[in-house]
Amino acid sequence: MNCREMNAVYSLRRMKRRYEVWFLRCGLADGSGAWWIRYLLMNLGREGCRQGDGGEPVQVWATWFPREEKPRTFIAGFPATALEISSRKQLPFYWRVAENGIEEDACWGDLQVEGCTISWKLRNWSDFGTVLSDKGWIGFSKSPHSSARFSGEIALNGKIFRGEPLGYGVQGHNCGYRHRTFWRWMHAYFPDSRGGASTLEALVYDLPWGMVYRTAVWWHGGEATVLRRLREKEILRGPDRLQWAFEGVGRDRSVVEARVEGRSPGIHEVRYLKTDCSGTFPVSNASLARATVRWGDGFLETTTGAVVEMGGA
Repeated sequence: MNCREMNAVYSLRRMKRRYEVWFLRCGLADGSGAWWIRYLLMNLGREGCRQGDGGEPVQVWATWFPREEKPRTFIAGFPATALEISSRKQLPFYWRVAENGIEEDACWGDLQVEGCTISWKLRNWSDFGTVLSDKGWIGFSKSPHSSARFSGEIALNGKIFRGEPLGYGVQGHNCGYRHRTFWRWMHAYFPDSRGGASTLEALVYDLPWGMVYRTAVWWHGGEATVLRRLREKEILRGPDRLQWAFEGVGRDRSVVEARVEGRSPGIHEVRYLKTDCSGTFPVSNASLARATVRWGDGFLETTTGAVVEMGGA
């Protein structure tokens, strides 16, 4: 599956219980902060959940993670009738509502929320994309741009972040008839001196009958490796610290060890709506996290180039 196919729309407008989201994590190149942007569909066939209370069927989220300061999220909701979207599996893909939208290699937005003005116009490109999980109708997690580089600008209340490139990270696409009971996800971007990058992305979530799905994809030296025998060594989720350590076996049978950590005040907790509209659950995200990877005699580290997210109970 190529990168363009990974972003193709899955949902139909008549679907009554399904979320679908396109997102990006852009860590600023100077390390001063990170942006987390989401384009969300929720239960299009039933017009979302609670209208006017975060339950709109079409939403745009923008979260700013300033270094050493508390993150802040801005969310705008829209009716399903305002949405312009490509047909299911149609290429090229597009998603537009009001002054906001996302396509394969670009996204833009213009929000006025709680007295604040946030706007962005970004281009993105990458060398690598991957499918972390694909369970068909049940759901999927894809990263069309897992080694994403972003150019353009973002403005927050008159303060402009601009760069060529502006930052680095990931652009992803997730979908499901419901969110998992729990999940852990991380992505780390390690730039190299030649303008390329290595990335590590991992996902763990619950399955029926007490089973757990685990996967990690290591992109290094232009080659992708799905780590085998993935084993979690440490999991910590609290208001002041998110930490996750795991290891797996690489292509050459060497052990690849990874650790990602987010600390207060850079941990942000939001409430996600359940697709059956029965309530909400907490999701913790640190989009300006530290990460390390060790293998054989190799070692990579980033102090601001990673994201770690833990959702559910």
